[in-house]
Amino acid sequence: MPFPSLIDAGRLAAVQLGASDLERYARHLTLPEVGPEGQRRLRAASVLCVGLGGLGSPATMYLAAAGIGKLGLVDFDRVDRSNLQRQILHGESDLGRSKLDSAEKTLREINPGVETVRHETRLTGANAMEIARDYDLILDGTDNFATRYLSNDLAVLSGKPNVYGSIFRFEGQCSVFAPHLGGPCYRCLFPVPPEPGTVPGCAEGGVLGVLPGIVGTLQALEAIKLILGIGEPLVGRLVHFDALGFRFREIKLRRDPECPVCGENPTVRALIDYEQFCGGGPPAGPALGVAELRERLAAGDIHLIDVREPFEREICRIPGAVPIPLGELPDRMAEVPRDRDVAIHCKSGRRSAEAVKLLQKAGWTRVRNVEGGILAWAEIDPGVQPY
Repeated sequence: MPFPSLIDAGRLAAVQLGASDLERYARHLTLPEVGPEGQRRLRAASVLCVGLGGLGSPATMYLAAAGIGKLGLVDFDRVDRSNLQRQILHGESDLGRSKLDSAEKTLREINPGVETVRHETRLTGANAMEIARDYDLILDGTDNFATRYLSNDLAVLSGKPNVYGSIFRFEGQCSVFAPHLGGPCYRCLFPVPPEPGTVPGCAEGGVLGVLPGIVGTLQALEAIKLILGIGEPLVGRLVHFDALGFRFREIKLRRDPECPVCGENPTVRALIDYEQFCGGGPPAGPALGVAELRERLAAGDIHLIDVREPFEREICRIPGAVPIPLGELPDRMAEVPRDRDVAIHCKSGRRSAEAVKLLQKAGWTRVRNVEGGILAWAEIDPGVQPY
């Protein structure tokens, strides 16, 4: 049975193809499943792309090349060199630029006929409904749980498909969450987020640069199928990709009748504060700036603990820091002195904040989180190479 297209007949009738379109999209037009009508559907469609990083880069590039009429671009970050290993929207000449500026330049070069709409802001519960109002579907290219849950709830409450992708190290996942089309939502699988600090992000755990290219391209494919109404979109299915073993595995998904957003008796009827929901609030306890840390290390009156992983310490380290990876801390608390001030650092300050919480809960009172982690330390110590 054909899958219903997202584009209705009224919108389709308002779109015509010109001579340059017939040339540009010639390989689409010869596909019976696409043809001129399908290309007009693509031109009539609008996609909100949340995040212009590893997943958003290939997804937006292929959506632009396919002739999507309008791409909404949501990002508030700037390009740094560590992005270039996987975020192919951006290049060396874009370092320091807004990702929106860089993305628009690249997408315009790919297809100047595509309208790009800038949303240079963090997507929040306060602004998401207004931003998403004029788009047909949401493509989730985010890398944090707060925005991932927000994108899901936004899609459910606004009746739009959510084309989901995630990546970590050598593995990726892709699905289409769309309860209004008979499938589950993200919260059916994961009703609550993991405890902060228990799941490292790509910045801490790493990711093979080509992996988001594969998963982001799959997201673009699913978005195009939904717009055209062809094939079998990943509604009710999740595809897991193991890059090292080169294996694709399909997992059947079902709606959870107890789901708080799309279940039979939903309790979430409006967008909420997702930073608070995911435990992404301010770090526990007082922070310690790197300038003060340097002074106190020189004076020898503070004990510094590094909760990063061993491979991270091979890249760079703060002299004198005692290595205790966060995952080992609960079993090694006896190594943390109680009778002197203790500072804890990681890469950016997130994992060390969790270490401070663990120690405070166990009774330590003289522990502080190094604000900004070793990335901040690198700004005052030229001998430390950030990563």
